[in-house]
This record gives sequence, C-alpha cells and structure tokens, in this order.
Amino acid sequence: MLGVMSKNWWMVALRGVAAIIFGILIILFPNLAIGTFVFVFAAYALVDGIFTIINAVQNRNQSRWWVYLLEGIIGVIAGIVVFANPLFSAITLPLFVLYIVAFWAIFTGVSEIVAAFQLRKEIEGEFWLGLSGLLSLVFGILLLVNPGEGILTLLFIVAAYAIIFGAMLIMLAFRLRGLRA
Repeated sequence: MLGVMSKNWWMVALRGVAAIIFGILIILFPNLAIGTFVFVFAAYALVDGIFTIINAVQNRNQSRWWVYLLEGIIGVIAGIVVFANPLFSAITLPLFVLYIVAFWAIFTGVSEIVAAFQLRKEIEGEFWLGLSGLLSLVFGILLLVNPGEGILTLLFIVAAYAIIFGAMLIMLAFRLRGLRA
C-alpha cells in the first residue's frame, strides 16, 4: 500500500489542492455559492471519487482495497445524483445536499481512519490521514444533528472543512513523496 501511495503521492496532493480551491471559492463568493453550491459539490465529489477509485484499483492487491473503491464509488454516485437532478436539488437544496454531504463525509471519515490505522504499521505521520478522517466524521455527524441551521452556515462549514482537509492531504502527500522508492 505504501509503495503505491508514495508512487502516486501527486494524486493525494491533487485531492488536497482541489479541496482547498473548493473551500476558497465558497468563502470568496458566498452569494453565488448558495446558487451554485449543488454543482460545485457535485463536481468535487465526482473528481474526488474518481481519484479514489483509481487509487483503489492500483491498490487492489491490498486486503482492504475495496474500502477505497467503495468510498470512490459513493463519491461518484453522489456527484452524478446531484448533477442528474439539478431542479430537484435546487428546490430541496438545504436538506437534499445536506444529507448527501453528511453521509458522504461520514463514510469518507470512517474510510480514512481505517486507512490511517493500516498505514500506522508502515510509516510515521499517518495521523494526518486519521485526523482528516476524524474531521470528516465529526463534520458529517454535526450536519445530521443540526440540519436546520441554514445553508450559509453549511457553506462556511464546508469551506473550512475543505481547506483543512485539503491541507492535511497535501501534508500527507509530501510525506509520501519523501518516501518514494
């Protein structure tokens, strides 16, 4: 697992950069973000899901590669569902997107925590992945517990989450880059 991840460190970094850009765009354009949040989230979930699937396929010789595959598939499905139902998504934006984001974040968080425990046997500094997983998990649970807080709050929480998550992935990517064989 470590060999493939360190060889493809740039994919981890790219996921981090995409997350940071996503977060910054929401902060810079909150009024536009309200109207376009559905599509921005769909694009991010789709891209993140595709890269996660690629990573899973490249790691299919690992015992738990299917966890990454499932995480990627859920991301791709979430992106496709939102793109395929823009009118429904726009009408029911606060709850529809909120629940998709919440369940996606919870599954991503659990997957990353599991992966961090697996990496613990191979490298030091895997806590960045575990910490990003914990952040994802807490974020998803908070969304489920407080669904009525409003879309602007969700937008800024998503922006902060994306920036922190992206920074953690970039830190992990550079750690993996340093371990290339």
